[in-house]
Amino acid sequence: MVLMPLKHFNATSLDEAVSVLAEYREKASVIAGGTDLLGGLKDTIHPKYPELLLNIKTISDLAYIKEDAEGLKIGALTRLHDIEKNKTITEKYSVLAEAAHSVASPQIRNMGTIAGNICQETRCWYYRNPESMFQCIRKGGKTCNAVTGENRYHSIFGAARVVSPPCSSSCPGNVDIPLYMSRIRDGKLVEAAKILLDCNPIPAITGRVCPHLCEQECNRGEFDEAISIRSIERFIGDYVLENANEIIKLPETSTRKRVAIVGSGPAGLSAAYYLRKLGYRVTLFDTMEEAGGMLTYSIPAYRLPKDVVRKQIKALENMGIEFRLKTNVGKDITLENLRKGFDSVFLASGAWGQPPLGIEDEELLISGLEFLTKVNLGFREPPGRRILVIGGGNVAVDVAITTLRLGAEQVTMACLESREEMPAIQREVEQGVKEGVKLMPSWGPFRILKTNGKISGMELVRCTSVFNTEGNFSPTFDTNIKVAVEVDQIVLAIGQKTALSFLDPKCSLKVERDLIAVDQQTQKTNIPGVFAGGDLTSGPASVIKAVTAGRRAAEAIDLYLKGRGTAVEDKEPVELFEKFNSAYLKKTSRVEVPELPKSKRGIDIEDILGLGLNEIKIEANRCFNCGCVAVSPSDIAPALVALDAKIKTTKRTVEAANFFAAKTMKSTMLDPDELVTELQIPTPKPSSRQIFIKFRLRKSIDFSIVAVASVIKMDSGKVNDARIVLGAVAPIPLRIKEVEDFLKGRETNEEVAEAASAIAVKGANPLAKNKYKVQITKALVKRVILAAG
Repeated sequence: MVLMPLKHFNATSLDEAVSVLAEYREKASVIAGGTDLLGGLKDTIHPKYPELLLNIKTISDLAYIKEDAEGLKIGALTRLHDIEKNKTITEKYSVLAEAAHSVASPQIRNMGTIAGNICQETRCWYYRNPESMFQCIRKGGKTCNAVTGENRYHSIFGAARVVSPPCSSSCPGNVDIPLYMSRIRDGKLVEAAKILLDCNPIPAITGRVCPHLCEQECNRGEFDEAISIRSIERFIGDYVLENANEIIKLPETSTRKRVAIVGSGPAGLSAAYYLRKLGYRVTLFDTMEEAGGMLTYSIPAYRLPKDVVRKQIKALENMGIEFRLKTNVGKDITLENLRKGFDSVFLASGAWGQPPLGIEDEELLISGLEFLTKVNLGFREPPGRRILVIGGGNVAVDVAITTLRLGAEQVTMACLESREEMPAIQREVEQGVKEGVKLMPSWGPFRILKTNGKISGMELVRCTSVFNTEGNFSPTFDTNIKVAVEVDQIVLAIGQKTALSFLDPKCSLKVERDLIAVDQQTQKTNIPGVFAGGDLTSGPASVIKAVTAGRRAAEAIDLYLKGRGTAVEDKEPVELFEKFNSAYLKKTSRVEVPELPKSKRGIDIEDILGLGLNEIKIEANRCFNCGCVAVSPSDIAPALVALDAKIKTTKRTVEAANFFAAKTMKSTMLDPDELVTELQIPTPKPSSRQIFIKFRLRKSIDFSIVAVASVIKMDSGKVNDARIVLGAVAPIPLRIKEVEDFLKGRETNEEVAEAASAIAVKGANPLAKNKYKVQITKALVKRVILAAG
């Protein structure tokens, strides 16, 4: 393939090089020697071709080896050949000399630089496949192809989180699903619960009513079946409520600052939880007799039992959150009073109003939300014998199923959307159909039919499209196609609108299209100290979206009250190094969630029974723990970590152990405009014995199967101190501290070396085709320990 044209720049100084990188950001590639950058460009392994090739080999004074009282200093552009031959290094820092000597062939060592070696890109076959034919997770894809594909040379110790996995990134709450799954696998349920609570304080609720977008994006779904994430979330949520005193505790620190929250639905509860955790005095105001908002009054008990909501409220009360119920903000107390009596206010009163249908006699229709509220308050009569429900969302489905269970003989749902476009959770729609609900998709209300002043039916008109070309709601109809449906009552469930009656007419709060206008990142309104979220600002949305808005508001309120403005930055994915689940690379089926048979279903009994602990562990074990399983590509890296080296850059000086990190398109923590300038290695302790061993298939090939770098200090025949680092077995150089601790005070005999080698691989989770690397690792660890004696 012919190289694409690109600019070329020879830098003459570090300042000049950094300036160019800052200008081009990620549109430039750096050549420093020791890389196969040009080969990568030729094969177009990168999703985007760089605009500029920056050559820093032309910078003078970056190739040197010198020693002072503190230790060894090596310039970034020092050749590997010079390192392996340098007398000081071979005598006092021999593990580095041996690592440099192990790199490929003499020709490459004569060209390659030490900075180039430690900064090279990963060697994974999928990553380097020409023209990026595989959607590698490090290059913008959603999965690591090596997990279920070719993985003979990949990690045996786990996967590195290089980006947020598809399940988490599709979750409106950005819950770290793989991380809490891994804690479940380890039997650490409290830790799993705390990870979940970091982003979602009401998992027992969302585990029952969430649309589980995470499951739709689960990579496991392309292998066999997606993990039942919602069922696991429900179990952990119930576990939290059962152990609330241990898990949901009083804040460690408190402040005298007070926050008022208007509305105790999911957004309000979420904001209250996070603010209280931060130590604020939180008071929730709600018009109803019970807290919970739509969770208590709108969602049917067969989907969300009310005792679950009450337990959740009780757990929050035990944190010190105050609930003032039967308090009508706007009548009993004004927004202005709240602003004067509290340091900040969060508005989250939801969307309880019914938007008008716009046809004659619609005042005869029943509101779906009002009907569900009456049922949750104890009403047990169907509104008619034959019911027509207008709407295609979750409220409409809940109304349809509820009326059937109350004894209605015939229930029909008519909606503008086609079956595929219906906004309701498809599982809920399918449940309604199984229970006897008749669906009429792509039909809209045209005229109410009456007999003797009472509803006798409705004439529907064919809906040809719901949205315009820009994706906006703009339904069109074919008035030549109509049908009449005979019914006794019509229930309207076409969405909800906000009720802003609590606002004084003179209030300056900005409102747009009947929604309170907010900054979407911080939930702040145009009034200082007043924030808003949930359905009040977005319109009807899922519970988890409301929860997320509450969390964002709490973070912004915290910054506001601390005088730090309201700029809440998006959190970057935390790089994690998690164990891989190799045991579940075989095809498996997701655990079947038990449900009540149709004959036993009712209004007050929960339909879905949930899973037990053993089933949860089985299901959590199916998680791929999605991440990159390519190994650290640098042979020099484990030697530097073993020597406790530091790496100096144009921005900072960092320990070698923190420098190597699996990231998108690179294997270090360097910023796009950051360059390595020098390696700093402290003088090894006297009597330390340094060894580097590398196992590879052929000597002429530069790829490690396993490498071990060790610096072991002996004292009177026993180990006084040890640093042992593995290479090519994990996404980063892996220091095996358990082995180091085990060796201290022991002789390096056969028995000790054998025991240490077993400890070294205790946490290994090999993939389908690289189990052999476990045995090689054990053998090399044993060799370096015996050689130290």
